[in-house]
Amino acid sequence: MDSYVDISEAMVVEPISLVDWLIVVPVAVPLLFGALLLVFRKAPQTQAIGAVIGLSLVFAAEIGLLMRVLAEGPFSLTMGGWLPPFGISLVADALGVTLALTATLVALVCALYGVRDIDASGRRYGFYTFLMLLMAGVGGAFLTGDVFNLYVWFEVFLISAFGLIVLGSEARQLDGAVKYAVLNLIATTLFLIGTGLIYGSFGTLSMADIARKAPEVREVAPLATIAVIYFIAFGMKAAAFPLHFWLPASYHTPRIVVAALFGGILTKIGVYALLRTLMMLFPPERDMISDLIGWVAVATMMFGVIGALAQSDIRRLLGWIVVSGIGVMLAGLALGSQTGLSGTVLYAIHSMLVMTALYILAGVMRGLGSSYNLHEAGGLYRSHPALAAIALILVLAAAGLPPASGLWPKVYLVKASLDEGVWWLALGILASGLLTTLALGRVFALAFWRSRPEGVAALEAPVGQPVAGYALLGILLIPILGIGLYPEPVIQLTDMAAQGLLEPSGFIEAVFPEEAAVPDVPAGEVETEEVAE
Repeated sequence: MDSYVDISEAMVVEPISLVDWLIVVPVAVPLLFGALLLVFRKAPQTQAIGAVIGLSLVFAAEIGLLMRVLAEGPFSLTMGGWLPPFGISLVADALGVTLALTATLVALVCALYGVRDIDASGRRYGFYTFLMLLMAGVGGAFLTGDVFNLYVWFEVFLISAFGLIVLGSEARQLDGAVKYAVLNLIATTLFLIGTGLIYGSFGTLSMADIARKAPEVREVAPLATIAVIYFIAFGMKAAAFPLHFWLPASYHTPRIVVAALFGGILTKIGVYALLRTLMMLFPPERDMISDLIGWVAVATMMFGVIGALAQSDIRRLLGWIVVSGIGVMLAGLALGSQTGLSGTVLYAIHSMLVMTALYILAGVMRGLGSSYNLHEAGGLYRSHPALAAIALILVLAAAGLPPASGLWPKVYLVKASLDEGVWWLALGILASGLLTTLALGRVFALAFWRSRPEGVAALEAPVGQPVAGYALLGILLIPILGIGLYPEPVIQLTDMAAQGLLEPSGFIEAVFPEEAAVPDVPAGEVETEEVAE
């Protein structure tokens, strides 16, 4: 006997518009181009072209996503035709799309710089393939609406990162990869433990579903334990104190373009995961550990910048500056206010751009005959004054001084700290800025301002202008100076991102629109309906 089953309660029955599929592009296109580049690995001259085309398509799609989010608010697409929470959702909101767009710009610049920095052998053995797979993981992490898939995308870009670190198979690269892998695998284990506790408590891993069910299970579920586990796991991945030492021990070992990619993007995903989980899913639990987060933030800032002051290798120094910046971003998470969170998101954008530019600057300096060792560097101001001007702007940006992008996030974070009466956090932010000025000012003074040290070969005049390096640094300088001189548009965007974390109703409604809402089911219970034949 024929029977009729109404699937509208569990599956999408309406056709999905082509515009909605745009949210898949930041994941699907890098995966597709990564596979194509692997197929054509024996044609190294085509690798860079393919990667640049793929990343340009992703960049254009993310601009479209951002325009739609600004016009209509968050929106989502659930895979497989299943309705949430049964299907896995991708969600585009101001926070995720803004960080994904910035990360793609950084990756595009690194792909272009790789033409100069990666030889034919490196391309043949997968530099651009790993780059595309890494960006698939990054895009997925920023856009996923599912906790378990956040873990999956973390693993995708971490595996790609391992491949990029060891590319070349030098002893120091293998050593750096081991240090990078061990701490990240421990963090991954903690991440999985926390995710298992979430599923046991909620019966779902959909972020929107968790956010709307959390008030119902808060009295019986170990949400404080989950929040602490996530803070430790994502703090390790972001290189927060006291488990920060893996970053400066590994980021100086790969090619400088790989270090630029890592320093610009990877640790920011750990900060993003902390914001998404602690602020949107477990805000009362975050309040319980806010003081701990604040002290970890200050310790990360100070240990990072003191470590930078102790370095004579520019690459190691920049690794410590990355660590210090993580502490600044954690300050906004500790405060948990609109102003503080907006400052953290703005600082993440700034750090992606500036840290990538600083690593590329170091590579350009090396290409001109200088050295990564400050004891052997010098004389660049006289031979390349334009490069010296770019370097000075980047030093000011990283230190949080005008006219560049670093000023406004620190203004926001200091104001938020004083508004909340947390004077010691404001003092830590200001002190780290001062010491960062000294650390990077020392690089500028030794590598650019002073003459070449005695016994070190002089810079050769025929080296000429590094046109490609200047062009790529110029691309990054446009938003760096643009944010510093005219911050209002970006601040409006980061305010929207902060508001979305504090009031996640837009995120929840994007996943569970009224016309397709799934009735709330207490955790652990499943509604069943018999179908009579």
